[in-house]
Amino acid sequence: MNYTGPVYRPPYEGNTLLLQVTVGCAHNDCSFCTMYRDVKFSVAKTEDIESDLQEAQRLYPHVKRIFLVNGDAFVLSAKRLKAIAERIHHYLPEVEVITMYASINNIMHKTDEELKELAEIGIGDLWIGVETGLEDALDYMNKGATLADTEEQLERLNKAGMTFFYGFMFGAAGKGRGRENAEANARLINKVKPLGIVPTTLNANEGTKLSFDVMNGDYEMATEKEVLEEQIKTIELIETATYYMGIHAINSVSFDAKLPQDKNAAINKLNYVLNTTDAARLNSVPVRHRI
Repeated sequence: MNYTGPVYRPPYEGNTLLLQVTVGCAHNDCSFCTMYRDVKFSVAKTEDIESDLQEAQRLYPHVKRIFLVNGDAFVLSAKRLKAIAERIHHYLPEVEVITMYASINNIMHKTDEELKELAEIGIGDLWIGVETGLEDALDYMNKGATLADTEEQLERLNKAGMTFFYGFMFGAAGKGRGRENAEANARLINKVKPLGIVPTTLNANEGTKLSFDVMNGDYEMATEKEVLEEQIKTIELIETATYYMGIHAINSVSFDAKLPQDKNAAINKLNYVLNTTDAARLNSVPVRHRI
């Protein structure tokens, strides 16, 4: 299998076959992200995808799941994605799910009928970085879509029968706004009912607009205490049945949970950390991994 540029995939896709269909990220302008900053976006050649699938057929003939890389592979047209899916099923007939990163903008450019057709051919479990349910915080993150767009497009996925994971960041609203961010995310999660929710934690990565604003005092990051409190409040407010998929290394307390069954256990775990961590740590803004 051949890969160009940095390749990222969710921790949960660690055992999933990776097939490159794009290089970089089509948007590549989020205020907090440096993952693809030095990579020019491009689309993989058909012959390269075909070659990789032939190799996969030899090496992994019984694979059940494929993750299409890179940053927002769902940017490809429905026609192109359908053609790729058909080739996947040709070479790897046991594949059940074709998944990838997707943005709200990617969804907007596909019709209801196209989304339905893609779901029927096995495309689903999209990993969507919503980041925050707060309008002004979302605008600052520069995701390329409004909150109204986000809600509308996620509902369209539901209507098409296409499953998705809701990615978001603790601390995304900044210092003093953790409860507000928790309430906004929980409201949207309860409404759109994702298969799973995937939290990470905001970090001021060097070279981003966010890091520049933090250095200039125009943006104040949430403290560790605020992040933990926001995490607790978010879980408290989620009412829909979903998987809490929080094992990302960037999170202070990493764990999985099935909601609502594990809600009390999750809250107790977080309260224990909150109550046993020293004040200096709780009042700090730790440096986290690059995203």
